[in-house]
Amino acid sequence: MAALNIRRLVLDVDKALARPQLPEIAASINEVPGVEALNITVTEIDLETVGMEVTIQGEMLDYDAIVRAIEGAGAVVHSIDELAAGNLLIEKVARAR
Repeated sequence: MAALNIRRLVLDVDKALARPQLPEIAASINEVPGVEALNITVTEIDLETVGMEVTIQGEMLDYDAIVRAIEGAGAVVHSIDELAAGNLLIEKVARAR
């Protein structure tokens, strides 16, 4: 079976309030081969943790290497909230209900 060309990942990630800092997480992810761009958006803050949405885009993204990079920086991946793969990216189209 051919390798899956993962082009975008949106991950639910948590970190401790004090450490690591967002630039540390971003730098760690940016070192993974295939990563071309990333966004980290803080989605919630409580007394001990910071919840984030991490969007990563590139070519032939290695999910396991990205998780290792995030965990190596001191954060935790909770789930994949979006995965886009193939030769093209399909942008979301809002559904009318």
